[in-house]
Amino acid sequence: MRRYDPQLAGRVGGLLVLFWAAVSPATAGDPPTRPRGAVIPINGTIDDIMRDSIERRLREAQDTGATTIVFEMDTPGGLVSSALDICRLIKNVPSNVRTVAWVNPQAYSAGAMISVACREIWMSPSSSIGDCAPIMVVPLGGVQELGGAERAKAESPILQEFRDSAARNGYDPLLSRAMVVVGEEVWWIERPGDTPERRFVVTEEKKKLIDEVTPEKREWRLVESYTEPTTGKVIPLAQPVDRADELLTMSQFDAVAFGFARGIAADLDDLTEQLGLAAVPVRYERSGWEKFAAWLNSPVVRGILLVIVLVGGYLEFQSPGLILPGATALIALAIFLAAPYAAGLAGIWTLVILGIGVILLGIELFVLPGFGIVGLVGVLLILVGLLATFVPQEPALPTFSPPNLRGMWEGLLTGMKVLTASVLVSMAGIALLVRYLPRTKVAAGVVLANPNAQALALSDAHPEVAAVGDVGVVTGDLRPGGQARFGQEIVDVTSQGEYVEAGRRVQVIRREGMRIEVRPLPDEQHN
Repeated sequence: MRRYDPQLAGRVGGLLVLFWAAVSPATAGDPPTRPRGAVIPINGTIDDIMRDSIERRLREAQDTGATTIVFEMDTPGGLVSSALDICRLIKNVPSNVRTVAWVNPQAYSAGAMISVACREIWMSPSSSIGDCAPIMVVPLGGVQELGGAERAKAESPILQEFRDSAARNGYDPLLSRAMVVVGEEVWWIERPGDTPERRFVVTEEKKKLIDEVTPEKREWRLVESYTEPTTGKVIPLAQPVDRADELLTMSQFDAVAFGFARGIAADLDDLTEQLGLAAVPVRYERSGWEKFAAWLNSPVVRGILLVIVLVGGYLEFQSPGLILPGATALIALAIFLAAPYAAGLAGIWTLVILGIGVILLGIELFVLPGFGIVGLVGVLLILVGLLATFVPQEPALPTFSPPNLRGMWEGLLTGMKVLTASVLVSMAGIALLVRYLPRTKVAAGVVLANPNAQALALSDAHPEVAAVGDVGVVTGDLRPGGQARFGQEIVDVTSQGEYVEAGRRVQVIRREGMRIEVRPLPDEQHN
């Protein structure tokens, strides 16, 4: 009988383990060990609604076990404050989760900032990234560089974010800065040799290393070309790579050649393969509510809401008690204000300004006689408040700062266009309603027709007083409602919207049930 050999038994056991690992289906292609991916599209304007949506989708992707999260970038930019919050969300992702920005096809301004916050950047064919400077836009002068302290305040949070992202994720700090700062040149230089080296420098360093060195001692030179990564074609390079009068914007080939991007992916399948993912990543789209909230902030929808507010308010003011036009106008106004507030365009001060304007206008209409300075200030505050709901408030700027950044001017111009178009459409709509609405069957069920004599005798408390054509005297100011005396009787009357002072003679022009509408007589008939 052979004795038990523990070393032999150990070797046999090890061989059995290796054999089982080799033939086991779970490890044949090793798919379970490959990372699982998720795609979070970021398309459209960056605002608070987009920020909240990304936070929700990012949390869902991590809860499902995604170890690689791809942010598919297709955005022209948006609110800097919202973009800064999104960058913090991405940087707070655990270190064992790979964050990738896939520029498909554009990531400008705030989009570039978000892309650099990711650990890797990949490009798609015909894509570009860059241009993230806070520049000033003036109505007649075009694009201008901000000056002095104003530029420093506007650039400070953006530059800090790019510096932090470049240090965290290994992006070239000069290229990152060049996407934000106007007025600096960036050159790409190389040192040939057994261990060639390439790097980016500013003009001063380029002079020290090349311009001020004699040819026989010169070690560095300008990079004259680079190889296109997809076809291997040699592309001539224009120097400097970023001029002093422009912001750095890189094409897909530039980004890869400069080492800013890892590579180019033709589509999601190609990206999946190059990232080494187990399968095509699951897409986490915006929810229906998030899409609806973004839709409510579109200029066309907001313009339609404003038309509803103006037309509904006019109908309710002209025919008090209808309720439906007034309620519809209030609902439209609530949506008109709530949508930009949710998107970060309207702050609490915007709503305060609007509220003060409405209060002043109400005081002018119902308390003070005439239409003077109080009403004018109220109207101006309402206009300012409505325009402010289109203008983003950028960080590091005072709450009541004038619109001097590009995004602020674009928002202001959009607001002016929407308000102007809405007022014109409302005026046309009101004219059509006044002319044709009373003749429709719908109006017959909502607005009472002028009563006949029998109806007046049954429902009117003063059937023999204030008939159409009768003349009376206003006993109290009409703003536009009030009272007037006809003979020995004092009845409630209303003007056509204008203010009528006490003592003025008025004539009844319409009676609708208990409503008596009057107009002031011309001055020559005025007592």
